[in-house]
Amino acid sequence: MTPTKQGLAEWHALATAPDPARLAQLVTEDAVFHSPVVHTPQEGRALVVAYLSAAAATLGQGQFGYVRELVDGEHAMLEFTCVLDDIQVNGVDIITFDESGKIKDFKVMIRPIKAVNKVWEMMAAQLGKTSGS
Repeated sequence: MTPTKQGLAEWHALATAPDPARLAQLVTEDAVFHSPVVHTPQEGRALVVAYLSAAAATLGQGQFGYVRELVDGEHAMLEFTCVLDDIQVNGVDIITFDESGKIKDFKVMIRPIKAVNKVWEMMAAQLGKTSGS
């Protein structure tokens, strides 16, 4: 199994069951997260783990599932669907892995606009919980 496929298998195990300690082992120290609602890329393992854990906790509430997967070298694109407060969410995770199968770049895109707004609202609440605010 290639390092990308190993990393992807680990990501699938964590996608809806947030485990920050285990996730930190899958993310490089200098990883970058690109949010669909935050303009600035979030850089560094701690921020990437915080955002991915919040996303898993948020999206996992809504019958989350990956419906398509494309892998090319160190890149993977995973299309997902879920339902949050009766709003259909459709999105794509674009993940780049390093040579050891760790996540070094993670970009999320979501549609339609009311799904983006719902995810933003719920993610803000989830991140507020984990930061203690």
